[in-house]
Amino acid sequence: MTNYIIRRLLQLVVVMFVLSFICFYVMTLMPGDPVDIMASSNPNITSEDIARLKTLYGLDKPVSVRYWNWLTKFVQGDFGYSRQYRVPVTDIIGPRLINTFILAGVALLISVLIGVAIGVKAALKPNSKFDYYANLFAFAGISLPSFWLAIMLIIGFSVKFKIFPAGGTQTVGVQLEGIAYVLDRLKYVILPALSLTLLQMAVYVRYARSAMMEAMRNDYIRTARAKGLDAFRVTWIHGFRNALIPIITVVALSLSFLFSGAIITETVFAYQGLGKLVYDSIIANDFNMAMVSFMISIAMVQLMSLVADLLYAYVDPRISYS
Repeated sequence: MTNYIIRRLLQLVVVMFVLSFICFYVMTLMPGDPVDIMASSNPNITSEDIARLKTLYGLDKPVSVRYWNWLTKFVQGDFGYSRQYRVPVTDIIGPRLINTFILAGVALLISVLIGVAIGVKAALKPNSKFDYYANLFAFAGISLPSFWLAIMLIIGFSVKFKIFPAGGTQTVGVQLEGIAYVLDRLKYVILPALSLTLLQMAVYVRYARSAMMEAMRNDYIRTARAKGLDAFRVTWIHGFRNALIPIITVVALSLSFLFSGAIITETVFAYQGLGKLVYDSIIANDFNMAMVSFMISIAMVQLMSLVADLLYAYVDPRISYS
């Protein structure tokens, strides 16, 4: 197991290296560089000033040289300065990560608990009314565009009924502490968390139902019933545990998506998380901020894939890594 984990971590480093170069190269293809953007807002700047600034920032060098300079600084922990916020990248990305963790944690916990429970119950009662309604909810949730659902929630709960704020992360200009601070943050999390929860829950319902129905058709289920085991042990010890493998895969991928930043949802709700930070950095051509955000997203996907593989061996003793 240890050798397998080491190999996977080495693969993670290689994948991050390759994808970081691809992201770096794609960023250089964007029209205009920071110096050009600076020059467009300053009518007094001269062509000599532009050339000097490009030389100063290394923008006149080939992509490979610029990438190597960025990579060496990144490995040393120097993430550079944000051109948009005029502060070190770490000063901005830390609070944004915490905001995303709060949003993703709430959405993931609720969607997994409710979605998997609905999917399992639907699988145990196929072709019933509950199964039909569960399928309807699953297909509707999978088909709904995330931006449309977010806008509908804003119209319903912020514009029409004025229950929750339409966007933001916390009340601006008010210093709160203790329980007042927690409640203030909570009311800004509810709508974006609800949007993510409904979308992810539909996915979990569909996969949990399919995996559970597949598991309950196997021979060992009939053997367990023939041995006289009660319904609870047959369903949850023998059936559900074997249905967990595809569910773990979906949850791990969803987890990496949520914690890397749900870009559309965070942007619509103006929630100051990692997803909105990625969007704002790309629009503003904030190179250092965008690259660090990309690296976090890549690392999250790879780490969640590793966690899922390790959970496979824990759930199914037939799976082993050497």
